[in-house]
Amino acid sequence: MNVLEYVADRWDRLSLQALLHVSAVVQCTVLAAVIGVVIGVAVYRSPVGSALATALASTILTVPSFALLALLIPVFGLGADTTVVALVLYALLPIVRNTIVGLAGVDPAVSDAARGIGMGRFGVLTRVELRLAWPAILAGMRVATQMLMGIAVIAAYAKGPGLGSEVFSGLANAGSANSLNQAITGTVGVVILALLLDGIYVLVQRFTVSRGVRG
Repeated sequence: MNVLEYVADRWDRLSLQALLHVSAVVQCTVLAAVIGVVIGVAVYRSPVGSALATALASTILTVPSFALLALLIPVFGLGADTTVVALVLYALLPIVRNTIVGLAGVDPAVSDAARGIGMGRFGVLTRVELRLAWPAILAGMRVATQMLMGIAVIAAYAKGPGLGSEVFSGLANAGSANSLNQAITGTVGVVILALLLDGIYVLVQRFTVSRGVRG
């Protein structure tokens, strides 16, 4: 049985795994974006706060995926909870960093002009600064999403959802029937899904970023 036959024979299961994989990555990216933007807003005016937030988020990425999962499993158990926590933690750095860079890059004259027409601090932040910083934030989310697509495969070690189970099963049963098909299907499936999500980000950017901001 070749790879195409393997996929056709198990399409229902593989399509469900693909859906769960994308769903986990997208939901964790959105959750990380909310947390990351809040952190970025809180610290971007402070050089010390910005450096500390970036350093802490960077530290998480120095922890190998297997090691982080091993640390989280005793706390959250096997399954989706551990996967979500791990993915959100890994997604924070590009989002926090880009939020800080985007907000810090807003021209002070623009913010002053907004205050000059009567906007309060919250209005300036939400209606001016965050809108101008959105391309940078979106770029951070895009990087985080691509990174999480691969990390979500490793999350199968903690019984997480997605195509990682195909890869792990294929590697664990190396030499048996369909083991190579499983590994290839899981790996290629993740690559295809990552490309599709990246294309969606291009569309989101086109429809949410004005031409003037895009330059």
